[in-house]
Amino acid sequence: MHTASLTVLFRADASLQMGTGHVMRCLTLADALKKKGTECHFICREHSGNLVNYIRDKGYVVHALPQVEDEVAVLPAEGQTNLAHAAWLGVSQQQDVEQCRTILANLQPDWLIVDHYALDISWELMLRDYYHRLLVIDDLADRHHHCDLLLDQTFGRNAEDYQRLVPEHCRLLCGSRYALLRPEFAALRPYSLQRRENPKLEHLLISMGGVDKDNATGQVLEALRGCNLPEQCKITVVMGATAPWLSDVQQQAAEMPWPTIVKVNVNNMAQLMVDSDLAIGAAGATSWERCCLGVPTIMLILADNQEQIAINLQRANAAKGIMNNQHLGVALLPLLESIITSSVQLKSMSQAAASILDGHGVVAVIQHLES
Repeated sequence: MHTASLTVLFRADASLQMGTGHVMRCLTLADALKKKGTECHFICREHSGNLVNYIRDKGYVVHALPQVEDEVAVLPAEGQTNLAHAAWLGVSQQQDVEQCRTILANLQPDWLIVDHYALDISWELMLRDYYHRLLVIDDLADRHHHCDLLLDQTFGRNAEDYQRLVPEHCRLLCGSRYALLRPEFAALRPYSLQRRENPKLEHLLISMGGVDKDNATGQVLEALRGCNLPEQCKITVVMGATAPWLSDVQQQAAEMPWPTIVKVNVNNMAQLMVDSDLAIGAAGATSWERCCLGVPTIMLILADNQEQIAINLQRANAAKGIMNNQHLGVALLPLLESIITSSVQLKSMSQAAASILDGHGVVAVIQHLES
């Protein structure tokens, strides 16, 4: 099957609660498919903090589902499982099916691609007549799926983790070599790794994801004030336009002892990572971007589903983790002090991170979609 004739439909959401990562990685895959002539559509619910207009601005058709008032936690319909992240959908799976059915019936996509912690086998089976094949993107391994292909880009993830959750015919793409990174990461990788041959800490990058609803960015900046960063160090903070604490962080940045700039909705994240000597960031999807470029990282665990990522990367010496229950200021300072005084540590973390993936995951995934 050649992708030029394919129609692909993505079902993914962004919100203040779940962040932007699911939609962003789907867009990465969509951009690569579009280059091959594939027609890509999105179904997204208009939660607070959605990316519907952003996706449309990138040239895709978005079928928007209405936001539900108050978005209260939704009880599952009879016969449906109560998923850990059920509330993220904003409606029951049954209601979501009703709203998606006509869109799917009209498009009859070759591939339906679902990236949503609040959807499982019950949703997939109710819509089975309206798509040819199903790819599920997941990181949790906590629910059953009826899919042809399953992708989990978590470092250290094994196919065995999913075997009891998917049908026998399902192909499992597990591990960070399948991480969905934009092409500029692989392109900039050689230069980034070369730049870290003789590391010194002169540029610090802070990136807590597109939303950062609990203001981890502000807490990091506050903690840094008590730190012995080199005098010549500069700090770059990256935030999303929908981040609720954006103006507070901008104010804070203006008062930092080191030159600190806040960049919003950047489209050159790879370059910013390449130019940085150390990152302080959330242990989410951007972990794989940093690894590809060999960026030494201090990771903050901002959600339960990030914990395993952080533990695995710390074990591999690719990053240092600060756990959910640790006081940020107390935990961050000793980690930073040890790195500031040791370029050896910067270099060894960089090499360990770079060994985890090469940035060609999208190519590998598309080969499976085509075959």
